[in-house]
Amino acid sequence: MKDENCIFCKLANGDIPTDTLYEDDDFRVIFDAGPATVGHALIIPKQHAANVFELNEEMTGKAFILAKKMAAVLTEVFEADGINILQNNNLAAGQSVFHFHIHLIPRHTDDHAMAMWTPGQQDRAKLEAALAKIRDLV
Repeated sequence: MKDENCIFCKLANGDIPTDTLYEDDDFRVIFDAGPATVGHALIIPKQHAANVFELNEEMTGKAFILAKKMAAVLTEVFEADGINILQNNNLAAGQSVFHFHIHLIPRHTDDHAMAMWTPGQQDRAKLEAALAKIRDLV
């Protein structure tokens, strides 16, 4: 189902012109209009889902299989030293458009395109308290 008010539904379904790299019955892959690096692309499903939790398992699998394929192509074409495959869920995690999508960002050594975090320490007490709950849920 499409959301008529969703900009990514319009992009994915061809209602708004894009630089399309790839398209099939389920997805459209386009260059990002506000890229982190040259070649930054987005994988967008044609059916609306706000985030990964709203996708069924089949579509989730297809999305990440496509991400692997397109990441290899972009790495080769843009002669990248690496590539980020990113997917954010909800505002606190950096999601700004609430239609599931995957970012593919070709990277070059010292491009400074994205902030890195300083590794911290896990809180052992919180982890141990969470382990039983996690094991019950999975």
